[in-house]
Amino acid sequence: MSMPLNEHIVTSYEDELLLLARLTSEMGGMVEQAISEATTALLKLDREAAQRVRAADRRIDEMQHRIDELAVSVIARRQPMAADLRAVVTSMQVAADLERCGDMAKQLCKRTMQIDSLSLAPMFYNGVKHMKDLVAHQLKAALDAYAHRNSTSAIEVYRRGDEVDAIHTSLFRELLTYMMEDPRNISQCTHLLFCTKSLERVGDHATNIAEAAYYLDTGNQLAAQSEELAARNNGA
Repeated sequence: MSMPLNEHIVTSYEDELLLLARLTSEMGGMVEQAISEATTALLKLDREAAQRVRAADRRIDEMQHRIDELAVSVIARRQPMAADLRAVVTSMQVAADLERCGDMAKQLCKRTMQIDSLSLAPMFYNGVKHMKDLVAHQLKAALDAYAHRNSTSAIEVYRRGDEVDAIHTSLFRELLTYMMEDPRNISQCTHLLFCTKSLERVGDHATNIAEAAYYLDTGNQLAAQSEELAARNNGA
């Protein structure tokens, strides 16, 4: 009896593809935890927690290297095609975006170590928490879309990217106001401007992962599809 075309004859090949998916998922969990802990360390000025997050970033880097090495090995030895090739290639793309998210968490911790005190209005703290929650949701949703090859969920993540940008703009203006009202706030607000930018960049990487999830599921580029759809709507 012949094996269906979508099943692999070599079991170890299937195992390698499953391992790539598992490692990517594990790396995503590590990055989600790093972003959450780094933001909490910032708002509490918890330098010990910030140091722990910075030290843990090495594990994230090592995970990316492991994913890249395995993906290159699979391509060289197995010569995957079609959906399998997309799975291997996108695993490297997603790992790269996750590594950059880890770097953003490390940047938050670096700034935490340089801020002496935080004496801003509660509204700002709530704004940062809200931005972190939204970014964390976007990242988790993008990773879920990637893990389940769900192009519909990937589109939703892609479309919500502007929400993160809007919060970042709002916090940016608020920090500028603090700086103009009292020059003594300039130093801490400058650090916080970089912190909010780091969170905004995590949102950008979540969008990239959503695009990878869409490509993995459909074989098409999400940005190109969105532009084509927008053009059709404008012409209607």
